[in-house]
Amino acid sequence: MTRKTRIRAALVTATALVAAATALAGVSAAGSEKPAKPTKKQIAALFDGWNAALRTGDPETVADRYAKDAVLLPTLSNKVRTDRAGIVDYMEHFLQNKPVGKKIETHIDVLDNNSALDSGVYQFTLTDHDTGKKRVVEARYTYEYEKRDGKWKIVNHHSSAMPEG
Repeated sequence: MTRKTRIRAALVTATALVAAATALAGVSAAGSEKPAKPTKKQIAALFDGWNAALRTGDPETVADRYAKDAVLLPTLSNKVRTDRAGIVDYMEHFLQNKPVGKKIETHIDVLDNNSALDSGVYQFTLTDHDTGKKRVVEARYTYEYEKRDGKWKIVNHHSSAMPEG
């Protein structure tokens, strides 16, 4: 092999290595892109999913909307719920009233790609399981959501009846 041929071969090899490194860097960078920040509409829809879970009448289905370490400060109980069993227990009693929720006022703050706050005022139409009589309870709420393992979960839920209602 002549000197000229060796130089040409070295240049071809170097060019191939640079091209491969550039392609690999592009793939690596593309794979490390952060997911897009959720929209306020997407966060608002999380309440709709929770409300739909209430309509199933199944406390386990509702509890699935919460993270394992979630905190629930419920409307109709003085007891703070800090684990799944506590949330299921509260929902067993709450669901006996066949709650139907509706947001009245909402304020959403998307904190980052994986967390958001939704707070405001909602109302629940509750049906007494003995008499069938309906009543409306208006309450303030705050949901703190986090995306965990690709799914949005409630990590903190505070709901309290309106003090002047």
